Amino acid sequence: MNIFVSGATGFIGSHLIKQLLKLGHSITVNLRPGKETSFNSNVKTHTLGKGDIESDIDFFRREDFDGIIHLASLYITNHKSYEVSDLIDSNVKFGSYLLECASKASVNWFINTGTFWQNYQDEDYSPVNLYAATKQAFESIMQFYSETNQIKTCTLRLSDTFGQNDPRPKIFSLWERIAKSGETLPMSQGEQIIDINHISNVVHAFITLAGHLQNEPWNIKSGAVYALNAEKRYSLKELSIIFERVMETKLNIAWGDLDYREREVMVPWSKGVSIPDYFPVVTIEEGLKELKWKY
Repeated sequence: MNIFVSGATGFIGSHLIKQLLKLGHSITVNLRPGKETSFNSNVKTHTLGKGDIESDIDFFRREDFDGIIHLASLYITNHKSYEVSDLIDSNVKFGSYLLECASKASVNWFINTGTFWQNYQDEDYSPVNLYAATKQAFESIMQFYSETNQIKTCTLRLSDTFGQNDPRPKIFSLWERIAKSGETLPMSQGEQIIDINHISNVVHAFITLAGHLQNEPWNIKSGAVYALNAEKRYSLKELSIIFERVMETKLNIAWGDLDYREREVMVPWSKGVSIPDYFPVVTIEEGLKELKWKY
């Protein structure tokens, strides 16, 4: 396949690109101005918006992409007022620009990335924060393109993810720090349910979905929303016990010293549809064992 990827330099994107290259696909990534990439010479780069939109549409026509995997987004948990424009520009405006180019250039398919945070309290739609609301807004825009153009679109909504070389300040990074330092970490009661997937499962999900869109498009309804659920969910406290056992370490956690956050997600979205023929390839224990070598 010949695929254009946005957000390729992020945690998920960098792992996805490596696997796509291993499988022999041709990859072009969007590279923001001033952004450097460590990808090898087999990965082409292009900067959208450097010229006018017609020049980008012409570029898409020349490259004749089969599909687009759209990972780029701006994530802010609790936004400040001055960050509203940045959230809309990154999560709504840029994706719309990309869809316009793709549809005008007759690209066959478009995979968007959503979040379980669009489904607070397991609702069909209730945004945890403005970030989640902008992700939902883009899905609505995508529906317009799906209904008025031949491009087939779909969304893969993700919950928590982890894996090697993750620069994000996620829960396993915090626990790694206190395991090494011996410090005490104040946390909530730990009753919230965590749905977390190793990066290998995330990459496998995107590739499985792209394969359907390319080779068996009848399996995917345009505009469909899919969920990547973990094979098993755990409370945060149960997850810490698994971490301690696999890592052979002790976490000094002061459970209950912090209040739950406003709009804390206690139960992740459970109503999502699974990708046809998808199966997880790495368990949480296997994923943690990979991280163990960091200690």
